Amino acid sequence: MAGHSDYVPQSAAAKWLESRLPVISLMRGSFVDFPTPKNLNYWWTFGGILFFVLIAQILTGIVLVMHYTPSTGAAFDSVEHIMRDVNFGWMLRYLHSNGASMFFIAVYIHIFRGLYYGSYKAPREISWILGVIIFLIMMGTAFMGYVLPWGQMSFWGATVITNLFSAIPLVGEAIVTWLWGGFAVDNPTLNRFFSLHYLLPFMIFGVVILHVWAFHTTGNNNPTGVQPKTKQDTLPFHPYYTMKDLFAIVVFMIFFSWFAFYLPNYLGHADNYIEANPLVTPAHIVPEWYFLPFYAILRAVPDKLGGVVLMFGAIAVLFILPWLDTSKVRSGAYRPLFKQFFWIFAAVCVALGYLGAMPAEGIYVTLSRIFTAYYFAHFLVILPMLGFLEKPKPLPASISESVLKGGSGKPAAAAAAPETK
Repeated sequence: MAGHSDYVPQSAAAKWLESRLPVISLMRGSFVDFPTPKNLNYWWTFGGILFFVLIAQILTGIVLVMHYTPSTGAAFDSVEHIMRDVNFGWMLRYLHSNGASMFFIAVYIHIFRGLYYGSYKAPREISWILGVIIFLIMMGTAFMGYVLPWGQMSFWGATVITNLFSAIPLVGEAIVTWLWGGFAVDNPTLNRFFSLHYLLPFMIFGVVILHVWAFHTTGNNNPTGVQPKTKQDTLPFHPYYTMKDLFAIVVFMIFFSWFAFYLPNYLGHADNYIEANPLVTPAHIVPEWYFLPFYAILRAVPDKLGGVVLMFGAIAVLFILPWLDTSKVRSGAYRPLFKQFFWIFAAVCVALGYLGAMPAEGIYVTLSRIFTAYYFAHFLVILPMLGFLEKPKPLPASISESVLKGGSGKPAAAAAAPETK
């Protein structure tokens, strides 16, 4: 359990602090002595990567706010001022804007790792639900941040997305008016979005602490899905996993830096370098790439309310996922049928992302409807049925047995050698 450590303070100052506020033993119990499954692979490093990127986003955002003016008449020029006149302002802005994309790349990998290895199953339901809440707040934060440069895509993206709420019966119009601060997207809207964009990252940080607390209480999942049974199944978090996480963060930062310094506008839209003009509508209004799968789901339905329900339903279904998967086996590594359907589902999500960037016409709409139907069928039909129809592979008796046998049930040396008859 996190927070339990055999730490004994040595100095008088440490003893004085420990007797009044045992923060040192708490940190050691959570991030040094915490027993962690010995078989975690590099897919488990994305939690640390996400925390690092979150801190980077908060720090760069705080500095950018010092030079940004949340006014429709000055927002666009203030961003240009940051880029041209503020010392290293261009770097901070590119790190922050590309950092949002890096955040979503890491979080999508983190989510799909959880889906494959069954990290949403008991006893980790609360940790999973908190993760989905973080994802939702991230989406809200990113959307509001995209509005702040006040370019063409900022303005028209805000107009299109906020108008969706008008489809909600009875209260929809009131919600839209509140979001706008009036009867159109204008200065009050920008001020509201600026305030929320600054506040929400700190809310994300708070929920991240709860998320970490939750999985430190139940223990980490691992590639086998088998709970640790003895001390031989685990290693202290430090130095084994701190060094592994640090190495993964360095590698990820190389990837991040490549975009920030060599392709800073590759993941953005050229129209956002044109100042917002309510009288000129862009030829094709698209959100940022990380929203495209949900945008495709939204446009797949001809009814406005139906599209909104499905778009939010695509995220809401993740909240009840722990109770939709009926299989007793946690890890997809031991579920042959699930593994095939998982990769089909991943391909469908990528296809929805592509379709979200295409015009809402012809074959693109038809394919969006087919893939949207499959998206929901995966959670509501396929996963519940697999638990009854699938015959899983035998699970290892312990994590140590899996490690010693190369994770496949065969001795590591034999697993590497060619089979002979």
